[in-house]
Amino acid sequence: MVWFWAALSLIIFLSLLRQLLTKLYLPPAPIALPIIGHLHLLGKNLHHDLHRLARKHGPIIFLRLGSIPAVVVSSAAGAELVLKTHDLVFSGRPNSQASIHLGYDRKNILFASYGAYWRNMRKLCTLNLLSSHKINEFRPVRREVIGDMVGFLRRASEKREIVDVSAVVSGVSGDMNCLMVFGRKYVDKGFKAVIDEALHVAALPNLGDYFPFMAALDLQGLNRRMKELSRIFDGFLERIIDDHLQKKGEEEEEKKNQDFVDTMLAVMDAGEAGFEFDRRHVKAVLLDLLIGGMSTSTSSVEWTISELIRHPKVMKKLQRELEQVVGMDQMVDESHLDKLEYLCFVVKETLRLHPPGSFLTHKSLEECTINEVHVPIGSWIFVNLWSIGRDTSTWHNPEEFVPERFVGVDVDLLGQHFQLIPFGSGRRKCPGLQLGLVMVRLIVAQLVHCFDWELPDGMPPSDLDMIEQFGLVIRREKHLMAVPTYRLHK
Repeated sequence: MVWFWAALSLIIFLSLLRQLLTKLYLPPAPIALPIIGHLHLLGKNLHHDLHRLARKHGPIIFLRLGSIPAVVVSSAAGAELVLKTHDLVFSGRPNSQASIHLGYDRKNILFASYGAYWRNMRKLCTLNLLSSHKINEFRPVRREVIGDMVGFLRRASEKREIVDVSAVVSGVSGDMNCLMVFGRKYVDKGFKAVIDEALHVAALPNLGDYFPFMAALDLQGLNRRMKELSRIFDGFLERIIDDHLQKKGEEEEEKKNQDFVDTMLAVMDAGEAGFEFDRRHVKAVLLDLLIGGMSTSTSSVEWTISELIRHPKVMKKLQRELEQVVGMDQMVDESHLDKLEYLCFVVKETLRLHPPGSFLTHKSLEECTINEVHVPIGSWIFVNLWSIGRDTSTWHNPEEFVPERFVGVDVDLLGQHFQLIPFGSGRRKCPGLQLGLVMVRLIVAQLVHCFDWELPDGMPPSDLDMIEQFGLVIRREKHLMAVPTYRLHK
């Protein structure tokens, strides 16, 4: 009996000692409150709050969000440790309420746990939906939508009308995505509002995430709303799939350019996935493509045009490049994009200042040490892209919009240069990166080449409101309104 109590005492002592040592080696942290930890330090713009804390406590800090341990990374060096050096350890995703209710119980690519299912699903989508060959198949679709946009804006130009640029960009991005994914244009404006609400609600602090035992109570009503949104999405996607199944008997000639739904259903029917893959999985992937593709490209184009209007010299320099490469007698074609170097600089600079998702969210699958500090297993990892883009140790005058900073600098957007990773890096890098960049560059180039832009009522460019609206995707709080003037000679 004496030996039993001695052994038990030793075990308890060693456990307490381990907890103490772990706490000593955690990253720096602000003062926490009982029970809620550091939740009181976070407001409606989480990326701004995390940036402020990083400036005070360092590029890698520890937070306790209720019962959840979290590590915030706000430097390129820290991002490289998380997304490259220890990529596998941090390849998990938090099991949030949004991932359950809006991600088909984590069956989509965005929210799925790291493992065989996620790897197989990502591979399937990359090969069948997001390959260069598949993207090029839809060039005529994008050309048609762009032509409709230019026609609408030209008519508005002739009447000197004030145009809701945000709505126009959202519409063209939505039409492009829906034609590629569903085979038909985006027509239901109410459904777009549902997508915007889902992006907003999913980003709100949810007590069920930070205190899992409270999730069933749903004190904020967020889970109920997400369930309602999920039912709306599910009904919409069910109708889309049923429509495609009913058209299976059409002539083969009519189906030579299959949309993404056709492709996914063909994989499902043929049993080619190599893992469990049914209608639920098809809908989960389609929702990823719909929400991710529409919202991120819309946000990026919206911010790019806003910055160009605020910086007329940059606008004129980009227009000169377009005049030289494309000419004033035609619209921009996708074949021109690789020749437009300054356009690439402008898009990079926009994504530095305005990454569509302000931070990446990962989860540690095991205990790890980074930068000589301890990261507990199950920790949520926030890589603050918004903060990295404003790091004075990496960028000169980071608050200024200066595309020329990329001249002669080998920094791309593919996830290898950690000072600029708007699409993430490593295993969980966005698989739609290539398609997203094509759409953003094409829409921006067309808007700048075909039109001059001025703000309504003689407002000077410096007065343009650039306030952000927080969500899973960061948008302008107020729509961008401007007056177009047609530039081309035909």
